[in-house]
Amino acid sequence: MRHHHHWQDLTAEARGASVAMGNFDGVHLGHRSVIDLARGQGRLGVVTFEPHPRQFFAPHARAFRLMNPEARANRLAKLDVADLYELPFDAALAGLSPEGFAADVLVAGLGVRHVVVGADFCFGKGRSGSVQDLQALGARFGFGVTVAPLLAVNGTEVSSSAIRVALTEGRPRDAAAMLGHWHRIEGEVIHGEKRGRQLGYPTANMSVDGLHLPRLGVYAVKVDILTGPQAGSHIGAASLGVRPMFGENVPNLETHLFDFAGDLYGQHLSIGFVDYLRPEMKFDGLQALIDQMDADCRRARDILAAL
Repeated sequence: MRHHHHWQDLTAEARGASVAMGNFDGVHLGHRSVIDLARGQGRLGVVTFEPHPRQFFAPHARAFRLMNPEARANRLAKLDVADLYELPFDAALAGLSPEGFAADVLVAGLGVRHVVVGADFCFGKGRSGSVQDLQALGARFGFGVTVAPLLAVNGTEVSSSAIRVALTEGRPRDAAAMLGHWHRIEGEVIHGEKRGRQLGYPTANMSVDGLHLPRLGVYAVKVDILTGPQAGSHIGAASLGVRPMFGENVPNLETHLFDFAGDLYGQHLSIGFVDYLRPEMKFDGLQALIDQMDADCRRARDILAAL
């Protein structure tokens, strides 16, 4: 997959794609239906924005993203997207009228053949452009437009918002039903306090800064090591939280990989949330904590073996 960070000065080979357009936070089943419709129109491209427009307009609001840009790009690459156009969402782009966006970005910049969007897509300054406006502009400027209907799973409309609710409530399987894959947090393994190693449960520590937090607690997880000599797939148990036993207050993700030995510092991991096991707890002593970790890992092994 070719990864472009602007719509200007593209090579001839990078222009002329059939594109799916949207924020694609989570790359859920609704997003995939948009992408699949674009796939049928020619060389497949995805147009998205970085930062997310909501981050641009409310930079100090509570973190809401389901995935960081790296994880989104990794997921789109798995869908055989040929070109990812990750457009910089700044004041200049935010200030374009719907007509200006179509003329400058889609036509003059990307040279799109066809555009596919979801039925709730809005674009242009103040979100003033509707899908009907996009269709009219496509007819005017010479590119096709397809509007994908909204998708429902088990009676619930698939949306990033609905997935956030499921995760907040500790329902990762319901989130996965809408995503079409396990909800994942991806990132680099960083140095922690190394308490897990001392307790007999070494963990890979990852930052969750900038991401929507699922319900804090312990999870059964699937783990992909994405980089380094030990790249591969594993299972494990992960603790997402503030570590009340030790008086911490900054959330992070600590993952224990079953039957694994090695140094993962600096490597990139993808942690897939399968089942919620229990909330965070404060224990009377270290032995009580270790006993609970033993029980958590046994339960996680049973859940993951049954998949």
